[in-house]
Parts: sequence; structure tokens; C-alpha cells
Amino acid sequence: MKHIRNFCIIAHIDHGKSTLADRLLEYTHTVSKRDLQAQVLDDMDLERERGITIKSHAIQMNYHLDGQDYILNLIDTPGHVDFSYEVSRSIAACDGALLIVDSSQGIQAQTISNLYLAIDQGLEIIPILNKIDLPSSMPEEVSDQIVDLIGCKHEDILRASGKTGDGVHEILKAIVSRVPAPKGNPDAPLKALIFDSMFDSYRGIIAYFRVFDGKVAKGDKIKFVATDKDYLADEVGILRLEKSPRDAVSAGDVGYIITGIKEAKEVKVGDTITHLEKPCEEAIKGFEDVKPMVFAGIYPVDTDDFEELRESMGKLQLNDASLTFEPESSAALGFGFRCGFLGMLHMEIIQERLEREFGMTVITTVPNVSYHCYTKKGDMLVVNNPSELPDPNHIDHTEEPYITAQIITRTDYIGSIMSLCLNKRGILKNQTYLTTDRVEMTFEMPLAEVVFDFFDKLKSISRGYASFDYHPIGYRESDLVKLDILLNKDIVDALSAIIHRDRAYDWGKRICEKLKELIPMHQFEIPVQASIGAKVIARETIKAMRKDVTAKCYGGDISRKRKLLEKQKEGKKRMKQVGSVEIPQSAFMAVLKLD
Repeated sequence: MKHIRNFCIIAHIDHGKSTLADRLLEYTHTVSKRDLQAQVLDDMDLERERGITIKSHAIQMNYHLDGQDYILNLIDTPGHVDFSYEVSRSIAACDGALLIVDSSQGIQAQTISNLYLAIDQGLEIIPILNKIDLPSSMPEEVSDQIVDLIGCKHEDILRASGKTGDGVHEILKAIVSRVPAPKGNPDAPLKALIFDSMFDSYRGIIAYFRVFDGKVAKGDKIKFVATDKDYLADEVGILRLEKSPRDAVSAGDVGYIITGIKEAKEVKVGDTITHLEKPCEEAIKGFEDVKPMVFAGIYPVDTDDFEELRESMGKLQLNDASLTFEPESSAALGFGFRCGFLGMLHMEIIQERLEREFGMTVITTVPNVSYHCYTKKGDMLVVNNPSELPDPNHIDHTEEPYITAQIITRTDYIGSIMSLCLNKRGILKNQTYLTTDRVEMTFEMPLAEVVFDFFDKLKSISRGYASFDYHPIGYRESDLVKLDILLNKDIVDALSAIIHRDRAYDWGKRICEKLKELIPMHQFEIPVQASIGAKVIARETIKAMRKDVTAKCYGGDISRKRKLLEKQKEGKKRMKQVGSVEIPQSAFMAVLKLD
């Protein structure tokens, strides 16, 4: 065990984590020159295109130093805030972490939050300045920021470039010398932590784990503690670029296990694996069920594709257990699913994967968060969909989820970011200057305000400099109302939203104006209304298309023309009662883009 090192890489999006991982694999000869390609560990097309890690990966490397062979287990982590629970479990499986900071950008918000996770777990941190080959790099300034943040010495900070390969040998030596070897008792009962899982269409779900005590061998009867189910270990092994089977994986090592599980729900990230006959005394701490934060309806454009969409969602869930969905129907859109996502990026990725991997074109409704509604009888309802909110007469009060948001930005943009957050009902809690021209601002704000387009606005206000990270802090009472949109006196459920009372009038007015532009004229007049309960708060009217019925009636008394117009009016009135309004898809999309 003393020659094993388990480590992960902590970095903000686009600080060069995947490129540096490529160099480590190349310099330890884990990947042959022929198989080497950029971002070896990111195997989804989407990850390569966007340059982000969506799914975490693990790989084992062999390293030879001073006549001794070492085994290095790299557990890669996603960098985005939506996946912070997965990151926390990957960190729990490690003994050390490489903290990578882009020397041209400095420290960003997600780096700090993931770093705190690693420090809480007691990991040894190795700070690395990456991209030192760039002309815009500021090694001295960024080194000072790192020293202030983690309190290390200047000489502890390694300088490297993932692109050119400078300093990579020093990093490998530092991993061997600074990261502690795993502690654990190979003879104790088995205790292993699941930090990730993936789906193989032939073998079922494959779970990735780190063994803390004992060992797991092929053919063992094992049990998952959180789900309390037992299985037979068909195959165990270690993770090279391809899976490499072994007879047993013992304490301190990282490996995979195949048990023929078909349901993604049975393998939970953060769960503990132990033996069925001789279980460990207590499970590994920190396990929790992943809770979706953002909800949206996903509907097929063509209602005949509903079954196909159900199948695609099921297959997608095998690879991504944090996606939850249940069938629902909407009067405007037909049959579809109510889906729960970890955050907005997660929602975008699922939508994109449905289109790419399964060729499904879908309509997504307005994303919203989950609310707690207390009725006058004292019952608490969890509301994930605006249509589930009871009648206002029965509601005692409603609560919405709040978050702490950390924003790190250049001092030039403080004013505009402050007004953005205050407009979104944020409360400024703290403001710290990290350096003379970088400031960290902490706000408490409702999650519903962030879900929409907050991130895009923040990036455009700060010209891409500000970085953003958030953590849920629980539910708080708010004055929320359900805003309905009515077309021709019928409620269109897909456009309903739960919104703060102060913003309802403004929001309703803007939606009505937008729909007036987007819905084509019909043969009859269409009122577009926004209402709270029975009270209409905004209205626009789409005029009817009219035929010029008075054209053939020239000369004579005006009453003859009036008679023809009255007759037309009667016909329009009758048509209004039976006619239905065709809503183009652009109308549903426009609500998402309301500014």
C-alpha cells in the first residue's frame, strides 16, 4: 500500500485540467503515442466541443522513480457547480489534490468552493500554476493569491504548462513525495466508497469505487449499505484506459465492479460497499441522495413520439442517475415528462444529448425550482410544477429555496454586478478584496432568480471575467403567486409561472406583449391576459383578420353598410366560441428568453 497514491485535480472550468491530465498519462506511458488525443479522459463529443468535463473519470498510472514503482490513481472531477455532490464524493476517495490555477486568469469561484471541500476532507493540496507559456500569464500575482488562499510557501507552488509539457515531471515527483499513501487495514471487513458509475449496454451498471479497508475478490457476495441490496461480484478490476480485470482489489486501491445491475437507481454515488457475511461496522460518512434543484417539462414536438421519448429518457438515466423524470400531461403540449435537473447546465446537456444521441426534438417549458407550500390546514406540499399550486384561498404561506452565491470579479464591475444581484432580490452579505483589483462578493438570493438567465447576464456584464458559485442554504418564506396566461379565456398551462408578487405585474405585461407579436392573427379577436387567481393584471388584444364585406356595397344609405358589418361581427363572435388558438413553438421559447 505504501506505493499507492490517490489524487484528484481541482480546477475551474477552462483552467487546463484535461490537458494537464493528458500530459500525466503521456509521461507515465499509460497511453501509447498512437492512442493519444486531446482530452483523452473526456469521451463524450459534447465534452470535447464545450471543453468541459461532465462525467468524472478515473485512471491508474504506473510511475517509476528512484528505482521504485508507484501506482498513481487519478480521479478526475467535473468542474461545474451543478455537479458539486459528485465532486465531493470523488474528493472523499482521494488522499491528495492538485489545485490548478490558470496563471493568466487567477483564482475563480468554483476553485475556491471545491478547494474548501478538499480541505474539509483533510487532503494534501499541491498548488500548480498552469499555462505559464502564455504571454498574458501573471505568475507572481497569481502566486500571491494562492499563498493568501491556502497559506503555503511560494516555493511550494509548482509551475507547469499542460500544452508544452513543462514542469510535468516535477508534478509527478510532487505527487509521490507529498501525497500521503492510503491508510487502511487489508485484513479488516470490506469497506469501499462508490464515487461514480457508468452504464455498459452488455454488462449493466459498472460501479467505480475506492477500497478503504479489506479487499473485494471476484465471486464475493457483497452488499450496498444505503440501498440494502446484495449482489454477486461477477468481475472486479482496475481502471486503465480499458478496464483491466483482477482477482481482487484490496485496501488503498481504486477499481471497478460489475454485478449485472440493470437499474441506475440501485447504484448511488457515495454509497458504501461491504461483504454480505461480514459487514463493516459503520458506513462511510457523507452519503446523501442527489436532489434535483431545477424542474422543467420536456415534451416531444410531435405527440406520436411520446413512447420514443420515454425510452430515450430511460436510456439517458442509465448513464446519468441524477436525472429524475415522471410523466405529466399539459393541455397545450400534450403528453411529456416533468424532469428534475441538478442545475441549468445539466438541463442544457440533457436536452442536447436527447437531440444528438437519440435524434429527439423536444420542447422545454419554463424551468422552475421546487417550492414548499403550507395550507391553512397545516399540510406541507412540495410544488415542482406551477399547476400543482393550490387555490390562493387555501394557502397559508409559501417558501422558496435560497442560496449563497459567491461571485469573484474585477473591481471595475462591482457596481453593475451589485445592481444585477439586487434586482434579483439578492442581499449582499460580504465583500472581500482578494487582491487590489479582484473582489469576492457573497450574496444570499432566491434560487428561482438564478435559474433563469442569471449566469449569462453576469458573464455579459463582466465581459466574461466574473466567476460564480452557489450552495443551497434552505427554504425561506416569500410572497409568491401563481401567474396564469390566458388565451381566448383559456389558461395555457405550459406558460404558467410561480413568481414573486412584486414582479408579477411587470412579468405578466411583458409576456402578453411578446405573445401578441408571436401568435399569428386568426379569424377572430384573441384577448391575451395575465392573471393572478381571478384578477387579470395585464391584457393585450390580437386583432381579427377581416374581409372587406362593404366592398360590394357602394353608394346608398350608411345603414346598409352597418348592417353588413354587424352581420360579420355576429359571425366573428360565434367563431370565437368554437375556434381554437394555434400557438407556435416560438411562443413557448420566447418566454425563456424574456429579458
